[in-house]
Order: sequence, then structure tokens, then C-alpha cells
Amino acid sequence: MRRQTLSFTILILLVGRTLVAQTDTNSMKELYRPQIHFTPQAHWMNDPNGLVYYKGVYHLFFQYYPGGSNWGPMHWGHAISRDLIHWKHEPIALYPDGLGYIFSGSAIVDKDNTSGFGVGRQTPLVAIFTQHDTARERAHRMDVENQSIAYSLDEGKTWTKYAGNPVIRNPGVRDFRDPNVMWYAPTRRWILTLAAQDRIFFYSSPDLKEWTKESEFGVGVGSHGGVWECPDLFALPYKGDSVWVLSVNEGGGGPNGGNGDQYFTGKFDGHVFTADDSAVKWVDHGRDDYAGVTWSNTGNRRIFIGWMVNGAYAGSVPTEAWRSSNTLPRELSIDKVNGRYLLVTQPVKELRILEEGWKNIKDSIKVRAPFELRLSTDKIGAFKVVLSNDAGERAVVGFDKRSGQWYVDRSSSGKVDFHKDFAGRHVAPRLSEASSLSLTLVVDVASLELFADGGLTVMSELVFPSKPYDKIEVVSEDGVVMRALQVARLKGIWK
Repeated sequence: MRRQTLSFTILILLVGRTLVAQTDTNSMKELYRPQIHFTPQAHWMNDPNGLVYYKGVYHLFFQYYPGGSNWGPMHWGHAISRDLIHWKHEPIALYPDGLGYIFSGSAIVDKDNTSGFGVGRQTPLVAIFTQHDTARERAHRMDVENQSIAYSLDEGKTWTKYAGNPVIRNPGVRDFRDPNVMWYAPTRRWILTLAAQDRIFFYSSPDLKEWTKESEFGVGVGSHGGVWECPDLFALPYKGDSVWVLSVNEGGGGPNGGNGDQYFTGKFDGHVFTADDSAVKWVDHGRDDYAGVTWSNTGNRRIFIGWMVNGAYAGSVPTEAWRSSNTLPRELSIDKVNGRYLLVTQPVKELRILEEGWKNIKDSIKVRAPFELRLSTDKIGAFKVVLSNDAGERAVVGFDKRSGQWYVDRSSSGKVDFHKDFAGRHVAPRLSEASSLSLTLVVDVASLELFADGGLTVMSELVFPSKPYDKIEVVSEDGVVMRALQVARLKGIWK
């Protein structure tokens, strides 16, 4: 069975290489193709992986199937950017092998060469990832997923898998995946955060090869509507202190149905994560953000990106040449509201390089997506922003004072009949205590990203209009006055 599995994989790789080469001249202008968000040139993409910054380059690896536009044997696709906005597609970085498909994981800069992979003055980049063994899966074994590593000595261009893989063997947990690694200076150890079905396992290592289990987290806390996946652990500053954040993606039970990305704040001592409370908090309340993780080696910045789709209909969205996009890269910080630490999320400042000039809006204005809208009110009250086109398609974003909720209604936003769970009105709580409202809305050809109250409430939502929205109408209720109401057209990133 192992030999048959390998033969199938090799066939897919050869076909995949040919297909990718044929899309090099793709105009990236097809119907529904995002113009300011990363997408693969062709075929299937899901989770962002191996996010690492090195020598002025942001590396974005991602779950990729080069043989078609639905999920298949997983590889690591690769793209690079110097500004987080414009992306260059690179050759596939990691291919399946006899240990299995290449599932999600992370990458780090091993600047002290703790792994011993470095040669001379070459600093190794080290990727750690799950390998999913389909032969074991067919045999109904529990130890299907194990953790492996690979290293690069040419700044991420090519990768060599470690001969001693796997470096963490499955202890008998069916879902055992998505390792995320960080350096913890006080103990001079690498810390690995791993999703293990309904909880998180923490491991430590001095060299990225030999790992010791430290602790577990998650039983009885947070949301458990689905399997836990794609964790991330990092510290953010707040008024001279460090607040640790553990984000955990969940394959069900999201705030508006389907998958979601929850987080916990607390403390971490190199061994144990202790949460401040057991409440459920969401990184993004929209329907379409999942598997979000952050870049390593970015200094004082913590930059996040997610897979912008919901697993319920990821394989059904009405695109054919490619499937899936990422959210905009977002910068994370911490605020304290009503005694609780909360994540604050904003589009990275680099988005400004796409702005073509700001215009004031009165009642309505014509502008073609992609664009960015900013507004603030004089008080808390109901209002809505209606985005539409001359095909009669419309998406509505607004605030409902009665319920105290932000919302996105995409019931009539364009093509919605490809899946029963797509159309609808989705909501998110207002978390701010401010006496007025503010909203930043980034609109691409096929998506809306809402950042409300300075980024305390975030919603990511896909839309599929037959032509880009080109009219904005703002409707105020409850006597709300707009103190600021501006829009800027955004240049596309694909040449």
C-alpha cells in the first residue's frame, strides 16, 4: 500500500508542475479574482503556513494542491513579498513523501544555529510541519499525523527535509497537527504549540530535533464546537507588561457558524499557559476567516493573516481556475476593555501604498472596488453602508443600536446559491466602551473586511457580485451625524 500511495503522489507532482507553469502569464483579472488580496495563480489553497520574515522578505507558505481546484494531496506553496501587499509566486517549497502529505506548520530563523543545520555563515531557516500518512489513515490507525522538519540554507528558496523525521511521533491522538514554534529566551528553548484534537500540547526543545512535552491546555475552556487546529502563541506589550495570547482555530462552532478563530489571553512561563479566564473570544467574528497565524521574526510587530473562506463551502465557491484567498495582513495589539484584555486588529500600514487619494462622501458616491471606506459618528446610533452595482446586487454593512451589534448582510450580494449556508445576515458584538462609533471597511472584488471601533470588532466576509460594487450609500438613523466619511480607491496588486 505504501508503494501505491507514493506512485500516486509522484503522478500528481508532475501534473502539478505542468499546470503551475501554464499559469505564469495569467492576467489575474478573472471574475471574482481578488485584486488586493493574495491568491494562488491556480488551483486549491487553504491554510497559511510557515510565515517567516528574513532579510527584508516576508515568506508566505500555504497549503496547496497543484493538481486541481479542490482539496487534494497537500504541498507547501510559496510566495514572497517585501511590503506585505505585493506578492511574487515562487515554486512549490515542500512536496509529499513516504511519511505523508505536508500539512500545516510554521517556520523560524535559527540565528544561533541551534539545529546544527547551518553551514559556515549560512543561517538556517527551519520549517516544522505535520505529515499526514494516508496509508495509516486507510488502515484506521490513530497515529496518522506526526511532526517533521525541513531546513533552507538559501533564504527559503529551496528546502531539505531532515533525515531523522518525524521529530515528534504521534502518542495516539487522531488529530495531532499544525505545530507552531517560537523561541522562549528565559529558558533558552524552542516552544512548540500543537493542536491535539480538543486541546493544546506544549513541547520544548533546545535544537528543534528532540522535543519534550511540557503541558496541556484547553479542557473545559473556550469553544469546543469542533476540532482544534492551527494554534499560535505570542506575547504583546500592554503598558509595560507582556500579555500572552494563545489563538486556536476551531473547525466548528464559529461565531456565525462553521469554523472560527478564538483566542485566550494570559501568562506563559515556558512550561504552562494560564488563561485569564475561560470566556470565548474571537479574533474575527465574520464567516470567512480561518487558520489564521502570525509571522515570526518581525521584531516589535505581530502580523496576522488568515485563510478567507469558511470550511462549510470552501470547495463550492464559484471560482474555477483557483480557489481561496487570504485576508489582508493585519497588525495585532492589545487593549483592556471592561477589565478584559482584548485583541485589536487593523490592516497593516503598508496598505496605504495602494491608496489613490481620499474623497469625502455626502449621501452617496461612485467608486469601483477595490476601495477603503472610513467613517466615524458623533454618537452611538444605527446606520448602514449599502454597497451596490447596476445589476441590483447589494451588500449591507452597519450597526444595529437595539442589539448593540455590527452586522454584514450578504443575502442579495450577488451569487449566493452555490451553498445553502452562504447567504445571510451575520453579526458581531460591539466590544468598545467609547461614546461614538468608528468603522474602516476594506472592499475587494469578492470580499468585505470590517474593522470596527478601532479594530476591537472584526468581520471578514466573502461576496460574489457579477461585477464589482461601484456605488456607496450611507444611511444614518437615530439622528446619527457622520463626523468623518471618506473613501479611497485602492490600486490592484497584480501586474
